[in-house]
Amino acid sequence: MTTHTPPYRADHVGSLLRPVPVKEARRKFYEDKSISAEELKDVEDAAVTDVVKMQQNLGLKAVTDGELRRSFWHFDFMGALEGLDLEEREGEQGLQFHGATVRPIFPTITGKLDFPDDHPMLDHFKYLASVAKVTPKISIPGPSCCHFRVAKEDVHPKEYQDLEVLFADLARTYAKAVKAFYEAGCRYLQMDDIFFAYLCDPKIRTEKKAEGLDPDWLIDQYAKMMHDAIKDRPEDMLIGMHMCRGNFKSTWVAEGAYDPAADAVFNKTGVDIYFMEYDTDRAGGLEPLRLLPKGKKRVLPGFISTKVPDLEPLDDLKRKFDEAGKYADLDQLGIAPQCGFASTEEGNLITEDDQKRKLELVVKTAEAIWGEV
Repeated sequence: MTTHTPPYRADHVGSLLRPVPVKEARRKFYEDKSISAEELKDVEDAAVTDVVKMQQNLGLKAVTDGELRRSFWHFDFMGALEGLDLEEREGEQGLQFHGATVRPIFPTITGKLDFPDDHPMLDHFKYLASVAKVTPKISIPGPSCCHFRVAKEDVHPKEYQDLEVLFADLARTYAKAVKAFYEAGCRYLQMDDIFFAYLCDPKIRTEKKAEGLDPDWLIDQYAKMMHDAIKDRPEDMLIGMHMCRGNFKSTWVAEGAYDPAADAVFNKTGVDIYFMEYDTDRAGGLEPLRLLPKGKKRVLPGFISTKVPDLEPLDDLKRKFDEAGKYADLDQLGIAPQCGFASTEEGNLITEDDQKRKLELVVKTAEAIWGEV
């Protein structure tokens, strides 16, 4: 393990395109039933080792397992919680993106929520740490996901009809997860809490109001959940949080500037490092960065897109950081892509070579602006 500790100037959100051997092995295991779980794991282990080497060779100081063992960035984690099941409902429509539809999988809360001692992602992290020569990072969905992504009619326990009871149990469940990952050796845990950004979208805000929910109250409740989940973490554990507006096969869901959520995100969650989508006009302006408190917190604006193969010119990226520096101290900034490269196993509409060039650009930009990664 290196002595360097996060936050770093150059980083990435976590997911990587699934290599062909992983796709084939998953098909053989889940669809054809022609290989064993151990054979699938062997293929995944080899692929994780390869993508870790790739990240390290590019100069990144934090590496992930690319989420190569997952089908979704969020559902795999959620489905392994106690009290939450994933239901496949043929004939029903999955999540609708602009130009694409996700498989019809519906998270359903069936009982009291808890984080199990044998959650599979603890072992995922341990394997990652065993092959990493720099800081291993794992990304999991934030606690708000277990509310926002579960339809009201799919919350079965009567006590969870009271949202404050549900949110308190989610915070407790995630606090247990944070402790378990720390005990597994994790010192850099990222929670993808994208629904802060979703709740900045005027259309989604209107939909929540139609459901009888005040979107601003919801933002504050989500911030409190995150705060309560991580407040007792040890001092040597850093928490990152990613926010975006949807990412599936290079498509998107939401739009709208961060203004409605910025104060809660920066000043009420207790998070250390923020990964913020900023690759299109859908994210609005950089003005919300003025609410980042002075100190050690860091924002990594996602000026580099994972949705398209075109490389952003370095001079353009420098100009964007000149603009960001008007609202936040440049010393509190870094660079990362706007999202992962494969929020689901289908992946974005780019190639592995495109992915590598994007990560190279992240490192090159950090070196050009801060002289370090």
